[in-house]
Amino acid sequence: MAHSIAFKLKILLLPAFLVLAFSQLERSSQSEDSFSVRLPAGIPREVWSYYVPKDNPVTAAKVELGRQLFFDTRLSADSTISCATCHDPALAFTDGKRVATGINSRQGARNSPTLFNAMFNSGQFWDGRADTLEAQAIQPLINQDEMGNESFEAVVRRLEAIPEYAKQFKEVFGSRVTIELVGKAIASFERTLVSGDSPFDRFVAGDRTAMTDAAQRGLFLFRTKGRCAICHTFNAAFPFFTDQNYRNTGVAANSKAFGTLAREALKDLQDGSKRADLSWFAKQGGGAELGRFLITGNSLDIGSFRTPSLRDVELTAPYFHDGSATTLADVLKFYTRGGNENPMRDWELQPLDLDDRERQDIIEFLKSLTSDHARQSNRTIKP
Repeated sequence: MAHSIAFKLKILLLPAFLVLAFSQLERSSQSEDSFSVRLPAGIPREVWSYYVPKDNPVTAAKVELGRQLFFDTRLSADSTISCATCHDPALAFTDGKRVATGINSRQGARNSPTLFNAMFNSGQFWDGRADTLEAQAIQPLINQDEMGNESFEAVVRRLEAIPEYAKQFKEVFGSRVTIELVGKAIASFERTLVSGDSPFDRFVAGDRTAMTDAAQRGLFLFRTKGRCAICHTFNAAFPFFTDQNYRNTGVAANSKAFGTLAREALKDLQDGSKRADLSWFAKQGGGAELGRFLITGNSLDIGSFRTPSLRDVELTAPYFHDGSATTLADVLKFYTRGGNENPMRDWELQPLDLDDRERQDIIEFLKSLTSDHARQSNRTIKP
């Protein structure tokens, strides 16, 4: 409980902390030889700057190197899979599949989330197992269901043997290729994937014609009767429609194995054993459905997954961490019934009294969060 309260308090205090930090960031950024991404309306530059780590300032050369690596299939063991395989610009940096597919057509356990605005996540992946984009960028390289390399060293050796990369790493970082620098380059490219300037943003800026009447009704329902804004929060300092928390909404209970594994996890916590640092649970069939618990070992995190941003959600089907909702209408039906019942379901989730028209109005509002940039990314962002 203390862990959960501390995390929520951190999120609640973030806007205030950002305001205090903005002036310092502005002064420091003026002295750095950094790359200034062209930000869309609705995304404050100070917020973007805050999420750029001091040890990895964004430069044009680093972004270009990261872009090349992102689209290069040679990062995978058999040269068939690149980062863009699962995060395709034509699909708003998703893959349109229920779960990701890696080398040799191996299927993962989770849906590929969009990379638009991923730099603002408090943790990466659905379970938050990576704290930074730099850490996130390199984990798929050695995941046997994704890019399948036997080790980071194997990736480094392969890149070092490519003269163009050896030269670029020396020019950009003043160093030979290392896995840490691979992560820094790809993360720098990903920090340029910022989405905004949606009809909603224009509406908030004063253009009352930017959203349809149905979308405006949906916005009202989203914030009131629909209870959506409890988890999908929005404010000027953090305009991403997510509380950055991890919640059990019952999606994990789609797996027949979840109930048994959840009971086993609770029993182990009571006994104090934790089965070799949770590794036993991760290896079980359906073990991935335990979600954030596999990272923290906290019973409150059993079946919990990161609250995703709703920006560009119209473009990122299928939905949920397991890709089980095909359409936004399916998502609304799921939440109208209160999700799937299970002992660890978030206490704030409850059935909703929404009729068909009200659900459709909320969907129209969600569509108003789609930016033109995201729609056109397949034309503007290329290998």
